[in-house]
Amino acid sequence: MLTPEQIETRLERILLKVQKPGRYVGGEMNSLTKDWDSAQTRVALVFPEIYDIGVSNVGMKILYDQVNQREDALAERAYAPWVDMEKIMRENHIPLYTLESRRPLSSFDIVGFSIPYETLYTNTLNILDLAGIPILAAERGDDEPIVIAGGHSTMNPEPMHAFMDAFVIGEGEEVIHDIITSLQENKPGRASRGERLKALAGIPGVYVPSLYEVDTFEDGTIRRIRPLVPEAPETVTKRIVAKLPPPPTDFIVPNISIVHDRATVEIMRGCTRGCRFCQAGMITRPVRERSVEEVVRAAEKAVAATGIDELSFLSLSSSDYTHILELVETISDRFKGRQISIALPSMRIESVSIDLMETLRERRGTGFTLAPEAATERMRRIINKYIPDSQILETAREIYRRNWTTIKLYFMIGHPSETLEDVKAIASLCKQVLAEGRKVIGMKARVHAGISTFVPKPHTPFQWVSCDTVEQIMDKQALLRQELRDRNIKLSWTETRDTLLEAWLTRGDRRISRVIQAAWEKGAKFDAWGEHMRNEAWMEAFEENGLAPSFYTHRPRPADEIFPWEHISTAVRKDYLYQDYRQSLDGQVRSDCREQCFACGILPVFSDLRRETPGESWKCPEVRSPRQP
Repeated sequence: MLTPEQIETRLERILLKVQKPGRYVGGEMNSLTKDWDSAQTRVALVFPEIYDIGVSNVGMKILYDQVNQREDALAERAYAPWVDMEKIMRENHIPLYTLESRRPLSSFDIVGFSIPYETLYTNTLNILDLAGIPILAAERGDDEPIVIAGGHSTMNPEPMHAFMDAFVIGEGEEVIHDIITSLQENKPGRASRGERLKALAGIPGVYVPSLYEVDTFEDGTIRRIRPLVPEAPETVTKRIVAKLPPPPTDFIVPNISIVHDRATVEIMRGCTRGCRFCQAGMITRPVRERSVEEVVRAAEKAVAATGIDELSFLSLSSSDYTHILELVETISDRFKGRQISIALPSMRIESVSIDLMETLRERRGTGFTLAPEAATERMRRIINKYIPDSQILETAREIYRRNWTTIKLYFMIGHPSETLEDVKAIASLCKQVLAEGRKVIGMKARVHAGISTFVPKPHTPFQWVSCDTVEQIMDKQALLRQELRDRNIKLSWTETRDTLLEAWLTRGDRRISRVIQAAWEKGAKFDAWGEHMRNEAWMEAFEENGLAPSFYTHRPRPADEIFPWEHISTAVRKDYLYQDYRQSLDGQVRSDCREQCFACGILPVFSDLRRETPGESWKCPEVRSPRQP
């Protein structure tokens, strides 16, 4: 194993030969390099994407902050090197290292991957290989790191089961400390690797796939999933943080320009809207909000610690934050005259008040984003995101009146029961929005239509439905291109091959791990980058493993089918999700959970957690009073 000094020497010879060497040198403002020898547990946190994207990942920031607050542990970071750097690293036998200390990942006790989306799977294998860590969990010895993954994509962990020693299901702020404590109590030499994994399996929210067996029927569907040892629970329920801890504020300031160069403060977690296609909204229940005072305090600290001139308030539905108007007014007043811009992602059309738009006007960017998701009222009922067309147009009119020139509209094609008329309505609605803009600000008005394709996600009411076929997707995209030819309407869409790859991986079972490995061995990596996505490698990998991609994408699931993720629970009941799916077939809409509780299952679990938090009310926020107007 190379020492940090040896890695440093080799880096000095190669860094000027690659694009953006600043990706690989570390030493950023607010990064921490703790004493290696005094730490009992060393954690390498890895985001399997390039530095330009990964350094702003909020989950990584939270875990970096949590671990480094401990006196007995340290956390350092690593990212996927771009293809030019990887080539030179392999040629010069430089293992993947952390930016803080230049130590190889293989020297750490824990290597933790944050995997928010499925197209990072092959990058994850590539990083393990580049680090000199066996990609298969079964081939790792007692002295090698425990490899753990978390993130939204791991709510179905089975496609990556062969490569991970353990998965964190749910939220990481508390469970990371339980994992560190467990591994300190079961060190190599004191406990075998198998014994350490059994101990981890006893931690709520930790899934150890090697301790489970999956039986299948002849047609490939699942007969049963069962634990092999007493330490492994039959169902692994997601970890929920009862009270959100103070958000990190000493953000790392990158040495190079990155994709999202802003200070991000999470204002709330969870969502009560119940959109049937939205996995994030289902798996992050219940809603927990930070107070205005805490958010403002964190924002001030973040700006002071970083010097960044853009604040972003993170949530799934920023305008649903109970005190959003007070927050924006307070922030605007606090940073008056300091040229700080404010970004509020995920604005709901039906909760974008005129007062909020007026307040944001002073600190806006160039565009305003809304997400109708569907263009007909019938489809919006099916997906449980009902908004009348008149309200969309009225909101657009008010946005243009406040001198925004561009409105970005997000739509999704491929929803269950969608027709070509529903797709054509997307073009019609975009034209109507543009017409409203032209009435108000003339030819300066612009519309940007972003079109993604629906993928039925695990743990959602639509997990029983199938994806559109390639032909259906291409027909719908061609229709939109034909209908939207106005030069003031920009159209962008997700490539069909990218949609299907996501669908294969998000709905995959354990057999998909063989496909992932085979595709990686054929050169698949950076699958989210169009120029590097190798669809032929994936097709060959499916064929070599005797699997049909359509089994995972174009097959509706019967009500009683056991899903590959059946043993993973978000605390939202499966029968509730199925009932909601059946209601979608009739176009029935569920109201916001803050207005009526539908007994999804989260309340009993969350109530128990709140009782264990001294001084905290344990009434579920999902059934408190409705949002303020």
